[in-house]
Amino acid sequence: MIRVLVADDSALIRRLFSETFAAAGGFEVETARDGVEALERLAVFRPDVVTLDVHMPKLDGFACLDRIMLERPTPVVIVSAVTQAGADESVRALELGAVEVVAKPSGALSLKMDRFGPQLIASVRAAAQARISKARRLADRVRSRIGPLASPPKPRARPATSDGLVVVGCSTGGPAALDVLLSALPAEFPWPLVVAQHMPATFTGALARRLDSLTPLSVTEVVRAELLRPGAVYIGRGGADILVTSRPGGLTAVTAPQSEAYNWHPSVDRLMDSAAALLPPSQLVGVLMTGMGDDGAAAMTRLRAAGGRTIAEAESTAVVWGMPGELVRAGGAEWVEPLDRIGRRLAEIAGVA
Repeated sequence: MIRVLVADDSALIRRLFSETFAAAGGFEVETARDGVEALERLAVFRPDVVTLDVHMPKLDGFACLDRIMLERPTPVVIVSAVTQAGADESVRALELGAVEVVAKPSGALSLKMDRFGPQLIASVRAAAQARISKARRLADRVRSRIGPLASPPKPRARPATSDGLVVVGCSTGGPAALDVLLSALPAEFPWPLVVAQHMPATFTGALARRLDSLTPLSVTEVVRAELLRPGAVYIGRGGADILVTSRPGGLTAVTAPQSEAYNWHPSVDRLMDSAAALLPPSQLVGVLMTGMGDDGAAAMTRLRAAGGRTIAEAESTAVVWGMPGELVRAGGAEWVEPLDRIGRRLAEIAGVA
C-alpha cells in the first residue's frame, strides 16, 4: 500500500486524483488544500509520496517542497501546468529535490483523466521507489565540494571529430543527476554527449536551458537536426525519440516519432543502437544513470560485449536504481561509479582528466 498525500488548492483536482488512486488500487490517500496543510499532514499521515501543485495559497509549492526536504525528506511528484512558465517552475522544483514532474493537461481536467490518470499513477509508483534521503539535493551537495560554477565558460563551436561519442540515459531523478555529471566535465571536453532523459515534451526545453546556465558545456534541446560538436550536450525532446544519424556535415542528432517497439521515451535503447550502427564500439561510451525500469540496459550491454565502454551509476547515489541496476545485473557495466565520480571517469576516458 502506497500512502499518497495530494496537495492542491483545487477541490476538483483533489477529488479527481483521490478517485484515480482509489480506482487503481494499492493506494491510501489524504489531501491538503495548501502548503501549510500539506506540512501538517506530512507529520501525521507520513506519506510515501506527495503530489504537489506549484501555485497554492499560504505557502506555495516551492516553499512547501523546501520544508518537506528539510523536515521529512519524502519523494515529491510535481504536477504542473503545460506552459513554458510551468516548465521553468518544474525544473526549479526538481532542483529543490522533487523526483518527478507530471504535465497537468490544459482545459477541463475531468474530461482528460482517462489519459492523464495512468500517467499520474505510474509516476507516483516510480516515485515511491525513490531513495530520497540519499539523493536529496545531490547537486547542491556535490557543488559544495567542487565549488560554485558562476557563468561557466562555453566551448567554441567546432566540427566534431570521430574520436568519441557519449550516450547518456536517465529517468526519475535524472535532471539533478545530469546537473552533477555535466558540472564535473571540463569546458574542453572533446566529445559530444547525447542524452535521453525520460520527461514530458513540455519540460525538456526548460531542462536544457537550466543545465546550459549551470554547467561548463553548451546544452541544447534537440528540436531539429543538430550537428554534433565537441563540448556540447544534446537533450532529446520529450514525447519523441532522439537518434544519431550521419549527414554530409557529420554526425547529427535528430528527433524521431516514438516507436511502439520501446516502452519509454525518449528511448535510451533506441538512441544507443542508432549510435552503435554508425560508430565502432571503441568510439562509444554509454552512461546509464538513475531511473525506473530497464531502458538502455540491453543496448549498453550489447555495446560492452562488442568492446565499447559503459558506466552505470552506483546504487548508493541513484534516486531509483532501476536502469543502472539492470545494466549491472546483465554484466554490461564496465564501471559502476557514484554519481559524483562519473564525470571524472568520462574525462579520463576522453583523455582530459
